[in-house]
Amino acid sequence: MSFAVKVTGHVKSVVDEELPVLTGSLIASGITAGDATLWGPAAEEEASRRLGWVQAVSVSRPLVAEITALRDELVAQGVTRVVLAGMGGSSLAPEVIAQTAGVPLVILDSTAPGQVLAAIDGDAESGGLAQTVLVVSSKSGSTVETDSARRAFEAAYRDVGIDPAGRIVVVTDPGSPLETSAREAGYRVFTADPNVGGRYSALTAFGLVPTGLAGVDIDALLDEADATLLEVAIDSPENPALVLAAAIAGGGALRRDKLGLVTDGTHIIGLPDWIEQLVAESTGKNGTGILPVVLLPVSPELEDVPDDLRIVRLVDDAEQFHLFERHHDEVLVSGSLGAQFIVWEYATAIAGRLLGIDPFDQPDVESAKVAARGLLDARPEPAPPAFARDGVEVRVSDPALAAGGTLASVLDALWARIPADGYVSIQAYVNRLEVPQLAGLRELVAADAGRPTTFGWGPRFLHSTGQYHKGGPATGVFLQIVERTDVDLEIPGRPFTFGQLIQAQAAGDAGVLADGHGRPVVTLTLTDPQVDVLSLFEAAQ
Repeated sequence: MSFAVKVTGHVKSVVDEELPVLTGSLIASGITAGDATLWGPAAEEEASRRLGWVQAVSVSRPLVAEITALRDELVAQGVTRVVLAGMGGSSLAPEVIAQTAGVPLVILDSTAPGQVLAAIDGDAESGGLAQTVLVVSSKSGSTVETDSARRAFEAAYRDVGIDPAGRIVVVTDPGSPLETSAREAGYRVFTADPNVGGRYSALTAFGLVPTGLAGVDIDALLDEADATLLEVAIDSPENPALVLAAAIAGGGALRRDKLGLVTDGTHIIGLPDWIEQLVAESTGKNGTGILPVVLLPVSPELEDVPDDLRIVRLVDDAEQFHLFERHHDEVLVSGSLGAQFIVWEYATAIAGRLLGIDPFDQPDVESAKVAARGLLDARPEPAPPAFARDGVEVRVSDPALAAGGTLASVLDALWARIPADGYVSIQAYVNRLEVPQLAGLRELVAADAGRPTTFGWGPRFLHSTGQYHKGGPATGVFLQIVERTDVDLEIPGRPFTFGQLIQAQAAGDAGVLADGHGRPVVTLTLTDPQVDVLSLFEAAQ
């Protein structure tokens, strides 16, 4: 399947204006050659350590046989269920790869205690702990969510008489604390190229080990990527990465800084979530950036497209789709999954050049982690709610937001704080296995607020759009949804539980947004999530 990008209308005029500059700058061939000077002197040191993804296909080939052999060993032992504990790029790319291949892979990228317990327990269809191998993926080796999951699984294995050494596989950077501890524990360890950042790691060990163990044909995935490498390396107006970069980041001062991502007929499942992390974390800094907004084909933003929203429609055949559907002024993209990974990685790096930022750092991610650690150490009493209605407790960053005394009035007050070029961010720190319908709140809020609206499960989004929220334009308003639950789980060797951890992550991020960046934040606590979510839906209509 060839890769295609089709542009029409206003976006075509933007692309036509930007392409001569991009081809003349030799940025495509420069990226391929590993030129770290392309993003300016301030970014050179970071870029010199972050361009390994360009060679990921060839570097990863030898892994295929090793991963396949390990899968065969595990299957022979009756171990057929794979759980991946990872955050950000360590989980989002494997999720897309497995879903698109139709292969079961349990993603554990949450600290909600109920979700952790479900990952440990399994089910009758996919198997329980006795049939489970855990893949622990962390570049730094110190990611708190991943480390906590590993500790919980180790204890669970030992409780049922299983040696964790035969059931835990680690993917990390060489020399990380996790590599050291994993080898000491006798775990199987795969080290990835340290010169690849997490969000660019789809075609490295981070993307391939968990999906290969789950049964995906990862050799074919690498073949798909390999087929487009020459195309993206050439400084030509036909280079799809140059066209895509111009479409999403071109236009100068009149640039549309929000990117609507619509899945419409493509065979690839879940790609917008991976693109969201790649683009938001790469570009959302220094007060600028591109905000990805994951949409449905029937989302409110598509009925009346805001002037600052660029629509990218992921289809099965961009050329044919354009002929029959005629989506004027949109970007139509089609291609195999391996090719999508390559083209979007190149395009995002090129977009960084157009925006004048370093696409490889994430300077504002750490602030929420520091705040959460501080709350876990101090254990302050939660602030009393401004009020409670219909089982929902309301807390606000500014008392004026709660003046109306109802859920609907609080939401209306929050929407009133949205700047003309702003957006709404919904952040749900809940067990998404229990209330998956909460994701539907995005559609209601987008219609009610009248502005582009993002939705993220916490703490997963902290490793995705969290960077943009703090480093990008200060135009967001934030709706946090947390839950009160009797379910909790200890984290062996830690002085806090999973329940305390997710509460601290939510409160820490709210504090950074409100106190550190002056953004309006409303936090709604669902005391009975299954029931209270209905009250929330009613208030948002």
